[in-house]
Amino acid sequence: MKAEGKGIIIFIDNTNQVTDTFRKREFAVETSEENNGKVYTQSINFQVTQDKCDVLDQFSIGDEVNVSFNIGGRPWVNKQGVTKYFNSLNAWKIDKLSSKPAPTNAPEETEDLPF
Repeated sequence: MKAEGKGIIIFIDNTNQVTDTFRKREFAVETSEENNGKVYTQSINFQVTQDKCDVLDQFSIGDEVNVSFNIGGRPWVNKQGVTKYFNSLNAWKIDKLSSKPAPTNAPEETEDLPF
């Protein structure tokens, strides 16, 4: 299944080398949706894999992005023999919509001086 969503990056993890041939990296995006006058905020966790891990280096916390992703799922059987199902959101394209403003270290100068 393919989907996409827009939001603000709130977390970028380091790359995790899972095996000798597989690596992944997670990031989270906060989204907001209004429904009947109420705003609902969600924190959505995504992952990128292999060569896509390096793509996240060009993003920062606070960037507004549009994420295109595939929804995947798999079963897992625990020690008690109970099957659990897990979903993953695998990002394959991340477009930066806007960046957070750079912090300023110097106070702003004004022309309205008191003397």
